[in-house]
Amino acid sequence: MRVALIGLGMVANTHVEAIAATAGRIELAGVSSAHPEKAAAFADKVAPLLGASPRIYADTAEVAADPDIDFVILATPPNARMEQVTLLAGAGKPILMEKPIERTAAAARAIVETCEAAGVPLGIVLQHRMRASAKALSSMLAEGRLGDLGLVEIMVPWWRAQSYYDAPGRGSYARDGGGVLISQAIHTLDLALSLTGPVARVQAMARTTKLHRMESEDVVTAGLDFESGAVGSLFASTASHPGGAETITLHGTEGSARLIGGLLEITWRDGRVEQIGAAAGTGGGADPMAFTHEWHQAILEDFAGALETGRDPAVSGRAALAVHDLIEALVTSSAEGRAITLETR
Repeated sequence: MRVALIGLGMVANTHVEAIAATAGRIELAGVSSAHPEKAAAFADKVAPLLGASPRIYADTAEVAADPDIDFVILATPPNARMEQVTLLAGAGKPILMEKPIERTAAAARAIVETCEAAGVPLGIVLQHRMRASAKALSSMLAEGRLGDLGLVEIMVPWWRAQSYYDAPGRGSYARDGGGVLISQAIHTLDLALSLTGPVARVQAMARTTKLHRMESEDVVTAGLDFESGAVGSLFASTASHPGGAETITLHGTEGSARLIGGLLEITWRDGRVEQIGAAAGTGGGADPMAFTHEWHQAILEDFAGALETGRDPAVSGRAALAVHDLIEALVTSSAEGRAITLETR
């Protein structure tokens, strides 16, 4: 399949590595950036890895008009999304979009509905779901092996240097829609929801620590009530120097499971301990891109397979709205100083 990559920020290199690893199943046919000189330099840089230099598109409209493009990877900042999605959906181009969908839950929902109205598949790059350890835990839960879920612990102890937030728009509401929740913890929260089911109620505190100069939050703590009856806690930060792997710990009546990066450890009530997967970099430290391209590769190959078979992608736009709703509830709870009940959708 021939794809175009729109947006050439930090994650663009990961997409190129992932595409190259598909061994020809997916071809990077072209790239586009708001800065033409950046697109030209990027095309030259990736040509040796890809075996050819991708075409440089002047803008999203030119991508949308190319009949040879099978789908588009959209990796622009979230404040640029609606106009681009409208053009691409209007041309019938399937879209695989980097998280977040947009800056607010309402804007994210509008993008999803735009694609659905046009009959255009929309996938979201929430690649933590593609880890072998996460898939193994999902299967265990579906089989009921952990028993009834009682307690959930979600930890995202990440670190970002001030230089990260000195980049124009980084951590702002106008461009990013917020801080640690929507830009970093969204991955772990989405994975947690895919394992636990929906959150019914939250009580949160979001703050900006003395460790950063930025508009939005760099730390969030919260209590969570799940629709299943389980209770839980959340800690998410980009102020936890030097940064560490995020963890999701699920305590059930038959055992406890802990996901830490790419490793799953299960401690059964009878004393047995199992391990699945292996520790891996997750971008939780000073280098945001210190993680493998393999999870992006899995998302790309899944999306291509979804287009070929007509099924939903691993993380559809509609499915990703759940984490946007949770993030908005957490932010609102902190701002209003009260518990927020999430709507059942």
